[in-house]
Amino acid sequence: MQKTIDYWIEESAEALQVAGHLFEKKDYSYALFFGHLAVEKMLKAIYVAKTGEHAPQIHNLVRLAEKSGLSLHAARKDVLNRITAFNLEARYPDEKRSFRLRCTEQFTSTELSNIKEILQWLKSIMKS
Repeated sequence: MQKTIDYWIEESAEALQVAGHLFEKKDYSYALFFGHLAVEKMLKAIYVAKTGEHAPQIHNLVRLAEKSGLSLHAARKDVLNRITAFNLEARYPDEKRSFRLRCTEQFTSTELSNIKEILQWLKSIMKS
């Protein structure tokens, strides 16, 4: 199982790196999409570490956290729900592309900071 945990941790780090590259290129909606992937993959590492089972094939971050046995206060749950939406909104944009229009440099920078904070929290759980 350690090999699987290491795989998810490495994948998370790589997704965060790609998010940074996309931000630099001003591809903001996809930067947030890859930010979501980084959090999802770290949650899957935690799931495997805590359960000894392969991670479920779901993308909802709150569900993954709950299945991993993590306790979520309301503010953290809100952030995870918001990050989950980046997965859907970036992948399946509406005809007006409203999500992409909302993804300004400031909005994306703020949300990437939130993603990094969540990742720090998740990494601290992996160390404990």
